[in-house]
Amino acid sequence: MSEHKHDHDCNCGCNEEVTVTLTLDNDEVLECAVLTIYNVDDKEYIALLPLVEDDAEEDGDVYIYRYVETEDGEPTLENIEDDDEYEAAADAFDEWLDEQEFEEMDDE
Repeated sequence: MSEHKHDHDCNCGCNEEVTVTLTLDNDEVLECAVLTIYNVDDKEYIALLPLVEDDAEEDGDVYIYRYVETEDGEPTLENIEDDDEYEAAADAFDEWLDEQEFEEMDDE
């Protein structure tokens, strides 16, 4: 993760969108919007949505990583190697997504 640009509603209270640049294992570079940072079992996770050139969603894929801050406060992302941990993180993200859709319906 190389950047934390404020442009979206992250949980940092800035109310601006936050994007990060990911470099995948195959050296592909993706610009992603931060959807949310959330907790599961005392660990933090981050959900990222890849953006295409015109800031449109790519194909709906969401990347979920373990989110950790270093001692100097620098954010880092870690791959989730354990299937059970990933499933718990993905389930919590799905619940968050359902809440967002419910709130959106409430606003109509």
